[in-house]
Amino acid sequence: MARNIGPVCRLCRRNGVKLFLKGTRCDTDRCAFERRQNPPGMHTFRRSKPTEYAIHLREKQKVKHYYGVLEAQFRRYFEKADRAKGNTGNVLLSLLERRLDNVVYRLGFGLSRAHARQLVSHGHITVNGRRVDIPSYLVRPGDVIGVRNRPKSRKAVEASLAECQREVPEFLSRTDGPEPEGHVLRLPEMEDVSIPVQPQLIVELCSK
Repeated sequence: MARNIGPVCRLCRRNGVKLFLKGTRCDTDRCAFERRQNPPGMHTFRRSKPTEYAIHLREKQKVKHYYGVLEAQFRRYFEKADRAKGNTGNVLLSLLERRLDNVVYRLGFGLSRAHARQLVSHGHITVNGRRVDIPSYLVRPGDVIGVRNRPKSRKAVEASLAECQREVPEFLSRTDGPEPEGHVLRLPEMEDVSIPVQPQLIVELCSK
């Protein structure tokens, strides 16, 4: 599976917003975005205002980097959202929030989305009691997200829960204990997205 292997702190600085790509480190004084909020590169200050296209593109890139998807994946999500009923931008973000790796992260089972993606890919996560190793799997209301009943899987998730104190969004619930599990209560809405985003800008760009 293709993925971004470059320095992720540059992505936060480029997008002008903290994307929490390094887990709990982003909440500490070591966060590079807090120390250097100017864009990366030699020419850190723009001499002119960004164009309308640049504003639309930056909004799309911000969402792509936040959820860890590539251009082809993002286009497929947009096409699916465009065919669905309702506001295209809201449906697009709902689809991204329903990704299994994102749900594992929002439940606190993973320190970051990259870590959550690794947990899913390595077979540590179950959905309704069955092992699912596809990070892009879309959860549905009523699904139960659990941890495989083996020491290695439980240890990995317990370590994440002990380190992070992330608030669980309203469309999910988490049951702590020897066998932690999460429940999908409903489809995510715009209020559940934890990053400031203007979906209409993305729709206008991708519709051209």
